[in-house]
Amino acid sequence: MTGGWWRDAVIYQVYLRSFADGTGDGVGDLAGLRGKLPYLAGLGVDALWITPWYPSPMADGGYDVADYRDIDPRFGTLADAGALLDEAHRHGLRVIVDIVPNHTSDRHPWFRAALAAGPGSPEREWYVFRDEPNDWRSVFGGPAWSRVPDGQWYLHLFDAAQPDLNWDHPDVRAEFLDVLRFWLDRGVDGFRIDVAHGLIKDPALPDLGLDHEGLVEPPDRSDHPHWDRPGVHEIFRSWRELARHYGEDRVFVAEAWVDSPQRLARYVRPDELHTAFNFDFLRCPWDAARLRSVIDSSVAALSAVDAPATWVLSNHDVTRHVTRYGGGLPRARAALLLMLALPGGAYLYQGEELGLAEVEDLPEEVLQDPTWERSGHTRRGRDGCRVPLPWSGAAPPFGFSTGTPWLPQPAHWAEQTVAAQENDPDSTLWLYRDALRIRKEHPAFGDGGLSWMDSPPEVLAFRREPGVVCVVNLGPVPVALPPHRKVLLASEPGDPGGELAPDSAVWLSA
Repeated sequence: MTGGWWRDAVIYQVYLRSFADGTGDGVGDLAGLRGKLPYLAGLGVDALWITPWYPSPMADGGYDVADYRDIDPRFGTLADAGALLDEAHRHGLRVIVDIVPNHTSDRHPWFRAALAAGPGSPEREWYVFRDEPNDWRSVFGGPAWSRVPDGQWYLHLFDAAQPDLNWDHPDVRAEFLDVLRFWLDRGVDGFRIDVAHGLIKDPALPDLGLDHEGLVEPPDRSDHPHWDRPGVHEIFRSWRELARHYGEDRVFVAEAWVDSPQRLARYVRPDELHTAFNFDFLRCPWDAARLRSVIDSSVAALSAVDAPATWVLSNHDVTRHVTRYGGGLPRARAALLLMLALPGGAYLYQGEELGLAEVEDLPEEVLQDPTWERSGHTRRGRDGCRVPLPWSGAAPPFGFSTGTPWLPQPAHWAEQTVAAQENDPDSTLWLYRDALRIRKEHPAFGDGGLSWMDSPPEVLAFRREPGVVCVVNLGPVPVALPPHRKVLLASEPGDPGGELAPDSAVWLSA
């Protein structure tokens, strides 16, 4: 088994627009993030993943990139990015940035040149233009094709403002290798690859015969004309080879929504990417048997290629797990101890350490996710998990900004601000800090294996060596704890005694 900091790292996702605003315009930025680096270091994470910071019209929250080699003025400058990297490294935090290779913004100079050059031109070959569309659907709703004035159609698997690049074109591949070099030269520690499973399309562009598409709950992708095609792996082998020139500590993590752990393992073979988000775990309901099945199949598939699992409970694309699990904060706190006890690494999404739930009652007039418009106002989209964080104070903007936040914060968050939780040892913030500290200090946690213990059907119990037992009660009644020397950490305040309450978890020293 090869070593590497990323094999058991806990990485914190910064959704930049909503983390902290240092300039007072209501939008999070690099200045705000720099000011909170001591908070993140104190939380105990190993690294940050920053969502796209590039110039963008923000049709899709920055995932519509207009220039891959600069910083959006709303967030700061290249000099600010350099200062952030330096300061993060001084705090012992590595920094991973988002790379968005499947599509650009329709404002990107490459796409503008393609429109201007016309049908049959070399410029159009950088994208997927056709004379007739097929029946593919956009992830955000509606057709995946839009028509330009000269009559041709271009492919956009996401918003119409996000035209898909043609990754069969050698110039596209060369350009992105240069983009990676640009940021590696500036000291970034790695990249999260957006839509890593989507770069290659079947050149025949066959009809799918489906009237829907989705990111989180996709149709079958085992032999799909534009998802998870074998050709993506050649691209990522070239990226891994490039990163090696900068040292073995530069890493990639794939956002790859695929059919199975076995398909996911293909992305993290030794000569490809380092890690990939475990979305099977994220999508799994609060059910002991199903969670155990996902854990077993994931660990087995990834171990076969000597890759660590990378667990995740929430991100900027899905309903926050406090809400998603249906059991409120107790289940979310228990899920944290389960996740951090599993072999491998983990990602946290900003605000989960405060126990934030999904904001489900945002006024319709403030919704910005393209899903809202493209679905004909039938799907609200992802804005509810992207509301700016509450830092301090009794009323909005809760210390996030001196201006008006770009999305409104609920008034009841006054009880969940960082400041409100700082002095409460029973708070979720303290639970996260304690869990991350113990996980870092104890040799049983992180990379390695696990062994399941006998337990009731609605309980997950496993050992991590040396000498740690994790027990999670997903059932409706208390259960007896196994013999142990002491309680290392419990998801609910107070000593659990000899029993573990429903919707709670505990780490035991065995």
